[in-house]
Amino acid sequence: MKVPSSRTLRRTLAALTFTAAIALTGCSGDQAAPTGASDQGGQAPAASDGGGSPQAGGQSGEQPQMPEADVSDVPDVVATVNGEDITKDEFTAIYEGQFQQAAMQQQSTGQEVDQAALKTQVANQLVDNRLLLQGATEAGIEPTDADIDATLEEIAQQNGLGSGDEVVTTLEQQGMSEEDVRKDASSQFKLTTYIEQEAGIQEPTEEELKTQYDQLVEQQEQAGGDPSQVPPFEEAKEQLAQQAVTQQQNEAATTIAAELREAGDVTVNI
Repeated sequence: MKVPSSRTLRRTLAALTFTAAIALTGCSGDQAAPTGASDQGGQAPAASDGGGSPQAGGQSGEQPQMPEADVSDVPDVVATVNGEDITKDEFTAIYEGQFQQAAMQQQSTGQEVDQAALKTQVANQLVDNRLLLQGATEAGIEPTDADIDATLEEIAQQNGLGSGDEVVTTLEQQGMSEEDVRKDASSQFKLTTYIEQEAGIQEPTEEELKTQYDQLVEQQEQAGGDPSQVPPFEEAKEQLAQQAVTQQQNEAATTIAAELREAGDVTVNI
C-alpha cells in the first residue's frame, strides 16, 4: 500500500482549495477515467512524491532542479475577511505546496510558473475558505469529537491508510501536532456540512452514473486508448459517484463564497 506524502495528506486535510477541489474526495473533479487504485482518487502526485519524468538539462535519470517559491513580496497580512486576518504564514503553507505541484506539471513544457497569478489564486482560495468557515460558524455548525473522528476515518480511506489514527500518526511524523490535525479535520467537517446544507447536494442516480461511465469509455476510445483500461462499471461507479458529488460541491462552494464575499468586508493585499 502506498502511503501518501505529508503534503498530499495536508492538502486533503486542510480543505483549503474548495474552488478547485473539495477536500474530502482528494479528487480534482475532472473526468479522468477511474484507475481502480484506491489511493488519491486520480489526484496529481504531490511534489514530494518524486513524480514526473527527467527533463531538460537532463542526463538520463538526472532530476531537473526544481524552482523555489518566492514569498519575499508577500505582506504580513495577505487578506482581511470580515475583520479576521489571513497571515503570511497561513498563505505560505498553502502556496509552497501549490507552487511545487504547478512546477512539476510544467516541467514537460519548460515553462515557468506564473507566481504572481498563482499568488492571487491562492489568496482568493484562502479568502473563500475563510468566508465559508465564517458562514458555517454563523450557521451553528460545531463538530463533535465523533464528527472529527469520522472525518479522519474518511480521510484515511481516501488516502489508502488504515484508520484515522494513522492519519494523525503520519502527520505527527511530519511535524504537525495531533491538536492541529484535529483542528483541521474540524474545519473540514464544518465546511462540507455547511455546503451540503446550503446547496442540497444530491447523490447521483444509477442511470446518471452509467451515462457518465459510457462517456468515459467513449473518451478513451476517441483518444486512441484501450477501452479495456477503464475498470468495469461496478468497480468504477463508487469513484464516479464521488466525482459527481465533488462537482456539485465545487460549484456550490464557488457560488456560496461569491455571495458571502459580496455581502462581506474583504480586503486582499496581493
